[in-house]
Amino acid sequence: MHLLNLGILAHVDAGKTSLTERLLHSVGVIDEPGRVDDGNTRTDTLALERRRGITIKSAVVSFAIDDVTVNLIDTPGHPDFIAEVERVLGVLDGAVLVVSAVEGVQAQTRVLMRTLRRLRIPTLLFVNKIDRRGARYEGVLREISERLTPAVVPMGTVDGLGTPDARFVPGLALTALDVLADHDDDLLAAYVEGGGMSYGAGGGTSHGAAGGMSHGTAGAMFHDPLRAALTTQTRQALTTQTRQTLVHPVHFGSAITGAGVNALVTGIKELLPRADGDPDGPVSGTVFKVERGPAGEKVAYARMFSGTLRTRDRIPFGEARKEGRVTGISVFEHGTDVRADAVPAGRIARLWGLTDIRIGDALGEPPKAHERFFAPPTLETVVVPAPGADTGKLRLALTQLAEQDPLIDLRHDEVRQETAVSLYGEVQKEVVQATLAEEFGLDVTFRETTVVCIERPSGSGAAVEFNKKDPNPFLATVGLRVDPAPTGSGVEFRLEVELGAMPYAFFKAVEDTVRETLGQGLHGWKVTDCTVAMTHCGYSPRQSHAHQGFDKSMSSTGHDFRCLTPLVLAEALRRAGTRVYEPMHRFRLEVPADTLGALLPVLAALRAVPQTTETQGAACVLEGVVPVGRVHELGQRLPGLTRGEGELESAFDHYAPITYGTVPERSRTDHNPLNRKEYLLNSTRRMGS
Repeated sequence: MHLLNLGILAHVDAGKTSLTERLLHSVGVIDEPGRVDDGNTRTDTLALERRRGITIKSAVVSFAIDDVTVNLIDTPGHPDFIAEVERVLGVLDGAVLVVSAVEGVQAQTRVLMRTLRRLRIPTLLFVNKIDRRGARYEGVLREISERLTPAVVPMGTVDGLGTPDARFVPGLALTALDVLADHDDDLLAAYVEGGGMSYGAGGGTSHGAAGGMSHGTAGAMFHDPLRAALTTQTRQALTTQTRQTLVHPVHFGSAITGAGVNALVTGIKELLPRADGDPDGPVSGTVFKVERGPAGEKVAYARMFSGTLRTRDRIPFGEARKEGRVTGISVFEHGTDVRADAVPAGRIARLWGLTDIRIGDALGEPPKAHERFFAPPTLETVVVPAPGADTGKLRLALTQLAEQDPLIDLRHDEVRQETAVSLYGEVQKEVVQATLAEEFGLDVTFRETTVVCIERPSGSGAAVEFNKKDPNPFLATVGLRVDPAPTGSGVEFRLEVELGAMPYAFFKAVEDTVRETLGQGLHGWKVTDCTVAMTHCGYSPRQSHAHQGFDKSMSSTGHDFRCLTPLVLAEALRRAGTRVYEPMHRFRLEVPADTLGALLPVLAALRAVPQTTETQGAACVLEGVVPVGRVHELGQRLPGLTRGEGELESAFDHYAPITYGTVPERSRTDHNPLNRKEYLLNSTRRMGS
């Protein structure tokens, strides 16, 4: 049995979930495809998903294509839920990217394709909705080639485009050979000479209707001397280059009528690679989803890359390498999940028993490092409970939501008794609100959404406090130096003292506290792109009075280092200085050329900076950057400025230094190490409690 872990991705409303339903119907898993509008689809299981008609959480469903078992993962299309997509990408063998034949290539389509290409995930494109009025063929192919990838191989044409009777006509055009020959010298030679290919009905060149490559159809599309059906040599080149992500086959069809879906099924089976991994090797897997079962128990979704995990196995997981015992396993088969005793390499399973598991945790031997594919959330809001609400219950509910989506990034302010959450957009905020109401019975509202900035060091700064020397009240010596680091490098902690100079646990306490303290810089924002070096260390060895036990008032503990480190780091940051940066989106505007005069002053007022301008007939395309906090306003004002004809797409691009007005400050939720007196007072109270 071969395995394929397949992701279905798309811009919202391109028909991704409808295509999943049609695929399940075409392979015999369900009798009738569900409809998003009717709220009866197999993968949208949440009541909120069915009511709103959008996918919020990724879902797994399995089906067989002959000897290939496909684990299909349906992902959200709305950009507010891009974190769900990110977690899935690391476990895929291949993908189908859905594009609407009416709307064409959209903002999220470009973001997804860019990421799929960077990660070298073999991808088929499916142009959906060919039965809809306004559907296009040549125009969409041109958009795909210009805005997604030039290496596209159309797998056929469409008859009756834009009508309910539209159908996909399989067969490769001569242009497909041009694309394939770019990466295959032997194919190029045969193509040029015209004598190196085998033609005719023999040689396995004819597929049935499901195969999507019939002899007669293909022959009609090829020119002399390439008038025969798809040759063995060309098919092999297509398969090899698709799996190497050198080319991307493009199918057309309709998820509603089923047109072209059989051809897509065959493309999935023949063109995408199989899952690999040694079932007898060391156990290694990745958790990409965590949910709560009916009894409140944690259930982890994991892709196994190596080895075989069995029920009752004890397995280390996560950065802390905690050990947990697997109490139950289910694997996906024939449209559902079934209990199993073991899960081998290549498969996806649901696991019970790992109570401390988190999304992104590695099981057993860590596979390749999990890469961050998309930017973190750039918006934040404070959750406001209704009068008389149980704040303890609210915090527990938010903590459980953060387990399912770590990028919510809860920030508890003990002083103000407030909790803030990070978000990608307003739709995600509405979903959090509805989830708290429906699943936890909690009525909440939100404060105005604000932009999440970051801080970066402006220069270098160092500080040190010595053990048993005023004004240091802690039994520890800590010296730290902060240096700027390249953009995008994150935070690096390193030692400039001997590792054996004190117990390792004390070094670990300093490093962990450094990373935690950098969550709030001089202006309250997260500090990143820096190196923190430990330059001094020291401690009081374990001491005791005669005939008595350990006396922690005379001996250093990890608590001393955890309390002292924020003071030293805050002083080092103060001497280095930090600068606040705001998130910027790269935008693309397509507007009527005669509206440019009214649009440009508005862009300037929103601090948007056009960088390129291109005229395309009566239209004008502007590309540039705009602060994230102004994207929503730009989208609201665009229709009135462009007679409703303007199109805007944007995606996170970079952080830019704030050079105007007052530097934004973020309220602190720690014990404020920038104020020594306040910090020591809070620390003393914490020690006393």
